[in-house]
Amino acid sequence: MASAPYGVRLLVGAAVTAIEETRKLPQTILMYPMTVASQIAHLVMKVQQDVADLVIKGDEMLEQLFPPKDEQPEWATFDEDLDSDGADESVGPSTDGERLTEGRFALFTGGGPDEPEPAAKEAHLAKADPPDIVGELDYESLTLAQLRARLSSLRVADLEALLAYEGATKSRAPFQTLLANRITRATAK
Repeated sequence: MASAPYGVRLLVGAAVTAIEETRKLPQTILMYPMTVASQIAHLVMKVQQDVADLVIKGDEMLEQLFPPKDEQPEWATFDEDLDSDGADESVGPSTDGERLTEGRFALFTGGGPDEPEPAAKEAHLAKADPPDIVGELDYESLTLAQLRARLSSLRVADLEALLAYEGATKSRAPFQTLLANRITRATAK
């Protein structure tokens, strides 16, 4: 068969394409809002990326023109700033784990600077002779959850002994709070 002239083939191809697109029109109409929304979202993200790139380039140029100053305040102390022995004299006197009895911390201590610290007495007694309940429970190796599980089986006297022992040795706030709350609930019954 001989081929039709170029113009006829072009018109027939355009007619077939128009018929195909007409058949797809219901689906295209349903998809059109999502397509438009997707294209708008793509355009917005592209603009945001371009703006961010411009800001980064601006930051780099400003940093070259005006180098940043050291922003660490004089009073701030970091681990890498400490002397080789690990102490920094500007921080203040080392307490070696003892409670402070002067200044703003005096509120949390028992007495003045000349009075002996009651916690020091308890610590000496606890290290010398821990209560029997400490050994029975293997208290030193218990986690907070394990201790919580065993609290219901303990007497108030045992709880008080554990609280005093904890305060005299490790003074872990969650353990002390748990024991104190249990003592309060047990004595309220």
